[in-house]
Amino acid sequence: MRRSLEAVICSIVMAFPVSVVGAQMQMPMDPNMPGMQHDMPGMQHGNTSTPQGKPAVVAPQNHENGLLQEPENPGHRSGSVDTSVPELLKDVAGRKPVSLAELEAMAETHNPTLRQAEAQIKRAEALAKQAALWPNLQIGYEGDQIRGGSYGGGEHGAFVQQTIPLGNKRGLESNVYKRQKGVAEIALEEQRQRVLADLQHGFYETLAAQAEVDVRRGLLAIASDAVVTVHQLANVGQADAPDILQTEVESEQAKVDYGAAQRVYLKNFAKLMAMVGMPEMQVTRMEGDLYTEPQVDVTAVVARITSTSPMVRRVDQQIAVAQASVASAKRQVVPDLTLRAGEQYNGELVSDNPRRATGAQSFASASIGLPLWNRNQGNVQAATADAVRAKEDARRVRLELAGSAQAEVEEYLTAQMQVERYKTELLPRAQRAYELYRTKYDGMAVAYPLVLVSQRTYFQLRVGYIEALRTMWSSAVSLNNSLLSGGLDAPQGGDVVRSGISTAE
Repeated sequence: MRRSLEAVICSIVMAFPVSVVGAQMQMPMDPNMPGMQHDMPGMQHGNTSTPQGKPAVVAPQNHENGLLQEPENPGHRSGSVDTSVPELLKDVAGRKPVSLAELEAMAETHNPTLRQAEAQIKRAEALAKQAALWPNLQIGYEGDQIRGGSYGGGEHGAFVQQTIPLGNKRGLESNVYKRQKGVAEIALEEQRQRVLADLQHGFYETLAAQAEVDVRRGLLAIASDAVVTVHQLANVGQADAPDILQTEVESEQAKVDYGAAQRVYLKNFAKLMAMVGMPEMQVTRMEGDLYTEPQVDVTAVVARITSTSPMVRRVDQQIAVAQASVASAKRQVVPDLTLRAGEQYNGELVSDNPRRATGAQSFASASIGLPLWNRNQGNVQAATADAVRAKEDARRVRLELAGSAQAEVEEYLTAQMQVERYKTELLPRAQRAYELYRTKYDGMAVAYPLVLVSQRTYFQLRVGYIEALRTMWSSAVSLNNSLLSGGLDAPQGGDVVRSGISTAE
């Protein structure tokens, strides 16, 4: 009889995974999770209640209070007597939870990349305005034969000069920046979607971490209950030192992993708040529904991403910018007309008696360059090459998006299948197994350790269910946001390159 019970204990001990962690973060269990319709013992750390009036298991005491690790060797103690559990999230429960909609509203105000994208639009608009302006009027002094020589006097006067652009060069250059403004406007839309995508990713990552912390709390309770049970069995001679020590090891590992689970939540929360633009915000809970599965139209999502996503529309608009630059570069060969006119005083004498100078006289000139050698050939060729590059870049982006979108669809469908199996097959079976073991325990047909095993199995499956949901949400967010990410990266489409200005004027 003793060996059979020892085998049960050993099976419990060996079945405990080292990755199981517990948590006491005060977050309620989500009633939408499959199997949460029934109360289960061991959900609270230190629970000592037993069914139908059976003797409650006494919580384990430390070595100094008489609870032995090695009944056959009472003087030996392995490890310390510190049974504390890190409470990194003890203040979270008292704070108001934050929802995804609230985070999006905060990011719209505080995320700096959106202001950068808006500034890019204003910059392109200002450059378009500048390119359309005429050259400034020039005024100056002109003198000739200033000393006068034997004729006396000289010529002194002022002039005005105006360059008149011909061939609508300024209009074509302005059009390049107007097209660039269109790129910047799409880039703002793209950046806003990048921010929202990263926010949604971060929110559901943190929400999943929150749910996992809650589940790990139950797993820690199971590990603690196993310690209570093994000591109780040792008291009646049904467990020995290896059983006790191994069970305590699993309990201590659960405490270590509990601290790690809390750190994961803190890490995800910090990354989320950085994306919002408010890293100083106090840690709080997420308010959201992890268990309502996201929906994606997998039959149309790839075509939508490769045809109407902001990234595709931006690279298409860059083709228009390149084509406008080609038209502007070709027109730069048209020379500008320079007009010059002035009034001057000529001191040269036209009469000795009476002595009289020539006096006031006017002058005017007009000039235009001849594009004999410099016809802006290099700039035209460079702009043409840029246009080819822009077309191929648009094709490259579509191919890249198509491949990534299809791969993400497969990730989504895999996670969807896993979620469905967990929800309809694995979790209901695990819950039913627990109920049957509980019924047998109530009838004194099985030992309580088997009840703990069934509880632990159920909690482990819940962890897997949460992970599958996290993956499913991650893929859905990526697909619904056109695979965009990088909410804190510098906005795209901000490089404004002037079309080549001819020096042949």
